Amino acid sequence: MAQKRLTLETEVQSVLEKIDAGRNFLLSGGAGSGKTYSLVQVIKQVLTEHPEVKVACMTYTNAAVREIEQRVDHKNLTVSTIHDFLWDNIQHFQKELKSCLIGLANDPDEKRIQIDDGDHIPEDYFNAQPDGIQYKEFLRLKEGIISHDELLILANKLFEKYPKISKILKDKFKYIFIDEYQDTNSLVIQIFLEHFKKSDKKNVIGFFGDAMQSIYDDGIGNLDFYKGDNDDQVAEIKKTQNRRNPEKVISLANLLRTDGITQIPSADPAAPNMIAGVVKQGNIKFIHSANDDFKRVKDYLKNTLSWPIDDPAKTKELNLTHNLIADKAEFRTLMDIYDRDQILSYRNRIKKYIKDKGITDDFSANTFGEVIDILKQGKSGAALTPINPTAGMQTFINGHTALFNIALAYNYAAFLKIYVDKDQLIDDKKQSQEEESRKGSKRDNLIKHLFKIQTNIDLYTNKQYNEFLRATDFRTQITSIEDKRKLKRNIETLMNVGDKTIEEVINEAHELGICLIDEPLERFMRDKKYVYDRVKEVKYKEFQKLYDYLEGHTPFSTQHKTKGTEFHTILVILDNGGWNHYNFANLFLNSGTPSVLARTQKIFYVCCTRAMENLCVFFHNPSVQVIDKAKQWFGDENVISI
Repeated sequence: MAQKRLTLETEVQSVLEKIDAGRNFLLSGGAGSGKTYSLVQVIKQVLTEHPEVKVACMTYTNAAVREIEQRVDHKNLTVSTIHDFLWDNIQHFQKELKSCLIGLANDPDEKRIQIDDGDHIPEDYFNAQPDGIQYKEFLRLKEGIISHDELLILANKLFEKYPKISKILKDKFKYIFIDEYQDTNSLVIQIFLEHFKKSDKKNVIGFFGDAMQSIYDDGIGNLDFYKGDNDDQVAEIKKTQNRRNPEKVISLANLLRTDGITQIPSADPAAPNMIAGVVKQGNIKFIHSANDDFKRVKDYLKNTLSWPIDDPAKTKELNLTHNLIADKAEFRTLMDIYDRDQILSYRNRIKKYIKDKGITDDFSANTFGEVIDILKQGKSGAALTPINPTAGMQTFINGHTALFNIALAYNYAAFLKIYVDKDQLIDDKKQSQEEESRKGSKRDNLIKHLFKIQTNIDLYTNKQYNEFLRATDFRTQITSIEDKRKLKRNIETLMNVGDKTIEEVINEAHELGICLIDEPLERFMRDKKYVYDRVKEVKYKEFQKLYDYLEGHTPFSTQHKTKGTEFHTILVILDNGGWNHYNFANLFLNSGTPSVLARTQKIFYVCCTRAMENLCVFFHNPSVQVIDKAKQWFGDENVISI
């Protein structure tokens, strides 16, 4: 067995030595270092040497779960997302779950879970729920249904309060490995590195990841608090090789790292960044222009450098936000409806005013307009300011008077329940056409219905006739050849969307039997009429553009979404889009708020290290100081003005 270990990566051998010593460990490695490959090697070796033990592996996405399951097929290996793992192992402790959930709701210091507007909850509150506490994709705390965020809070409290659960879990799994640890919530880390210590049972917790790629605010970022040389601390092993990026990208990325890891090209001749035993050099460009027309930049990359920028399978253009992409991908109207509705912002302003003033009137029978009038009665001068729209809200209202009149006529209580967020529109974006949709999309029922319609159209257009027959609601009507001919006529009629609105296509798809209006859509039309009335007037062609973007048919992606992927060519647009969490100018100047600088450094590092061949960074109208720093990072010859 020792001889077999000698054939493994040096870093994996070091990890196995820590496992032998019963030490918790951390394998740190930069982008493209093959951390997942190392994780798989560790799992395989542990199961080879200890075939009788059970191993758990948790990772961030369902796609990563499938990848690991495909690489390691063993009956004693459990692979899942962190949320699924926690729920699978705590769901049977219903008595304890109920007690903890009620305790969290009643604890004045917590206030992270509220069941009934902050009122005190009796101990037997959930006893009437036949299914007890449940974990689902939506939140209904009064019914005992928790969602993603509540699960982490509740699980942490459960392990803190009941050491026996740690004992049971440690008995069940001798080894627990967590991939992409930097994205893991601190509450989860606390479970495994603090609450687990309340049980005398022994097991090993292993972490794999890269602190420099901690780009999500709800992740722990690093394990510095837990790392050390003592037996009860986490032992760190650093992996410095890079198997993905060409030499020039590696050199640039090393200038961005702040954790002491300096990457070197892989010595493996079979690594993706090697050709005939020699590392690829690749290409890096920093392009700047006083003109914000990125088309000219693309023309230069395509025609002068012959980069494959029109191929979404090879090239990704990375923007910081979906809003920055909306105009380029041509779904601006829909994005504005879901992300910039100032009438709903005004409603929220009124709601806050009522709360701040301690107004206890019952407005359940009033319209939104009546509530505004009631609040204004007896008020004058400056006192009106919190009730009136802001300047931005008023501008929006002036441009949407018909919509505002609809809002004013809405029952106030019903209007308060209308929630709109861009995730309901653009959640679950794919990076490529081949990528599978993930579990638990946040898209609302209107967008889901439109996806059904467009999926029917796409399947037929792409001649995937069997899949089309399974997808269409017309399938229940097919009993003869003539029915199939009718279906052909109907789908081809539906495909001709022309300048039809979304509502017209929904109705036509229903009348033709291709995609029937179902109960979830009817409920949306009824309960969210305000949103439906806005969306229904949008041209269906715009939804098709959104569909193409979300299904990975375009080269566009947000910078956060591309994490974990790799492409031949990467175009990075350095525009923070008004988001003050990031500042790309200060990144080059090494100035500004430390938290913003660190956040910007990490997202820029992630973006650059997606490139397997070509990397282009575009900065609109940078200062002389930014250009000087770009020349230091990219080289004088690679900084180009267009």
